[in-house]
Amino acid sequence: MARYFDVHPDNPQARSIAQVADIVREGGLIAYPTDSCFALGCAIGNADGLRRIREIRQLDDKHHFTLVCHDFAQLGHFVQVSNAMFRSVKASTPGSYTFILPATKEVPRRLLHPKKLTVGVRIPKHTVVQALLEELGEPLLSSTLLLPGEDEPMTNGWEIKERLDHQVDAVIDSGDCGLDPTTVIDLSGAEPEIVRVGAGDPSRFEV
Repeated sequence: MARYFDVHPDNPQARSIAQVADIVREGGLIAYPTDSCFALGCAIGNADGLRRIREIRQLDDKHHFTLVCHDFAQLGHFVQVSNAMFRSVKASTPGSYTFILPATKEVPRRLLHPKKLTVGVRIPKHTVVQALLEELGEPLLSSTLLLPGEDEPMTNGWEIKERLDHQVDAVIDSGDCGLDPTTVIDLSGAEPEIVRVGAGDPSRFEV
């Protein structure tokens, strides 16, 4: 049964954040709100957590997982950002964007796209997630909480608790959650490719 954490959106309780961080460190899978929909998240090195996310969402091995990072310095530790794209990416973070970029050796190979060796990264503009990432000291391996056969991601914490009570270990509910998924920009090629238009304005990446 999943633990349910009702967290203040602007001033998240340190005790609750620490408890969720412990669940992640101990191999747990969590559902948490972001500035762009709820997400499923676990520790980067958690192979079983990755399997559980794939199972819940019925994903194949070509799906791009996302490393949700605390800040730009942490993001730069896990992906390679070209000089040409550095300014655009930095200007767009934190925000509702996911960038697909070549991964560094710090990223476990099982998280990478099998052919392109890329991974998604983002920095959310969300107080609760930022507090959790700061407490963890490392990114969350994440995927949008979009269940198979549904067109819209889930946005209600209590509903998620009821639906996924035996599939996740914790649900954070802070009452404020974006309704639109992130805008996904693939920066792994010669030119930026807008993969999905979502909450972030894609115009700065249009060629």
